[in-house]
Amino acid sequence: MLGCLVEKEITTPEYYPLSLNALIHACNQKSNRDPLMNVEEDAVRGALRALGQQTLARSASGDSRVAKYEHRLADTFNFTRPETAILCELLLRGPQTPGELRSRAERMHPFEDLSVVQSTLKHLMEREPPLVKLLPRQPGTKEARYAHLMSGDVEVAQHEVSSPVAATTGGGDRVSRLEDQVQKLQEEVADLKQQLAAFRKQFE
Repeated sequence: MLGCLVEKEITTPEYYPLSLNALIHACNQKSNRDPLMNVEEDAVRGALRALGQQTLARSASGDSRVAKYEHRLADTFNFTRPETAILCELLLRGPQTPGELRSRAERMHPFEDLSVVQSTLKHLMEREPPLVKLLPRQPGTKEARYAHLMSGDVEVAQHEVSSPVAATTGGGDRVSRLEDQVQKLQEEVADLKQQLAAFRKQFE
C-alpha cells in the first residue's frame, strides 16, 4: 500500500493524494504488481491505520469532501528521488535484481546505468536501520536479488538443485547461461529504449 501511494504521487501527480477508492484500485491493479492482489476496503483501512502509527502515511488536508491519503516518506526518511524510485519498486514487486530495478523504476526515475542503481541500493543498505537487504543468490541464477526491509527482515530459503539430470549433465549450467543471455538482452532493450527516447526529444 505504501508503494502504491509513492508510485501514484510520482506517475499521476494530478490525482494525488488518493481517495480510498483510488487507493483500493491502485492496490488491485494488474500491472506493475507482484503478487497481484484483491484487497477490500477493510484491509486498506487497516493498512492505513498501521502506516499512520508508523508515521508513514496520513490523511491529507484539503478542500475536498472526500477523504484522501498521502505517504510521508519524505518527512520520515528524506529520500533522494533515486532512493524513492528503487524502494517503491521493491515495495510493489518484491525482491529484484539491479537490472530489473533499473528497467522497472525508469518510469519514476531514469537511471543512467546499473552502477547508479547499485550505489542507490548501497545507500539504502547503509541507513540506520537498513532499509534494503541483499539476498543470497539462488541456484541457477546469475544475480542476487535485493529486498526491502520496511516490513521487517526477509528470510529466503536456499533450495538445492534436486534434478538428477541437471546435476549429472550440466543442465544447471545451461539454464544459467540462458538466463545470462536473457538478462543481457533485457539490459540492451532498456538501453535502446533510453536512446530512442533521447533521440525523440531532439525533435520535440
